[in-house]
Amino acid sequence: MVLAVVFWGVSASAQTPPVADRPVGVPLAAAADDEPPIFSGPQVGEPLPAFTVRGVFDEAAGQEFDFVTAAGDGPIVLVFVHDLNRQSIGMTRVLTQYTASRKRDGLATGIVWLDDDITEAESTLRRIRHALAPVGISIDGREGPGSYGLNRNVMLTILVAKQRRVTANYALVQPSLQADLPAVLQSVIEVAGGPLPELADLLADGPMARGSRSAESTVNLRPLLAPLILRDASVEQVDAAAKAIEQRIAADPEARAEVGRIAATIVAADKLSNYGTKRAQRHIANWAKLHGPAASSDGAAASRAAASGAETERPGRDR
Repeated sequence: MVLAVVFWGVSASAQTPPVADRPVGVPLAAAADDEPPIFSGPQVGEPLPAFTVRGVFDEAAGQEFDFVTAAGDGPIVLVFVHDLNRQSIGMTRVLTQYTASRKRDGLATGIVWLDDDITEAESTLRRIRHALAPVGISIDGREGPGSYGLNRNVMLTILVAKQRRVTANYALVQPSLQADLPAVLQSVIEVAGGPLPELADLLADGPMARGSRSAESTVNLRPLLAPLILRDASVEQVDAAAKAIEQRIAADPEARAEVGRIAATIVAADKLSNYGTKRAQRHIANWAKLHGPAASSDGAAASRAAASGAETERPGRDR
């Protein structure tokens, strides 16, 4: 069995400003030559201890279980998330959606929330359940399992292990999908097997991508939408992606309706903040307004009203 586990923690600490050109998979504090590396959790070659969590959802609610013991000697991924924010949720969501998609290959996925207040933790988890795979709350509180030596000054500690020994460790102060996720995925593939997934495909595997593959539409919007919703896209990249989409929907009514439907679904579900940069989100919100089902209905209603008015003015028409 392969197991992926994600540890969540709630922290009020401020986010650390990004550091340019840091090596992939290296903590921000280790990016500068004069700064010592940040350590969190068991290091490469060290054993991976068992620990207990409490289930939150469905049949696991209120039950205690152990992800590490369940994995046995098989490959395992542990992602300790110490801080609840857009970056930590984004990284965890993309990573665990991938691992969950490989369940048939023996890859299990779990998330562990670190919090001293179990009631508050359960309330928070229910609010963000859409972004999570199977989840449990650490019974050891916000510090997590004592034998793990977690560092509360990082947002994510990602461990990859096999035969209960760590094979890779990523302690990330400010996780980046573009800079860090490819390295993490490579480490997962090294112990779990399979082809390395494309980052653009993983980022597009949300409502926008699923909409482009809906049964009602033959429009494939994935190649256009994936660049738009990259978290680290520049202004130029976002504008170029939006321009390509605008050109497509201007010439293709079906594509226009599909983009409107997908965008409206995201906005209505209050998930807009999960997709790309603020600039990209403005494009999505605008498409929802201009091309969503409500806009189409309003346009159709206006056309019917205009037609009815024209008929009313026809002389001699029987009533």
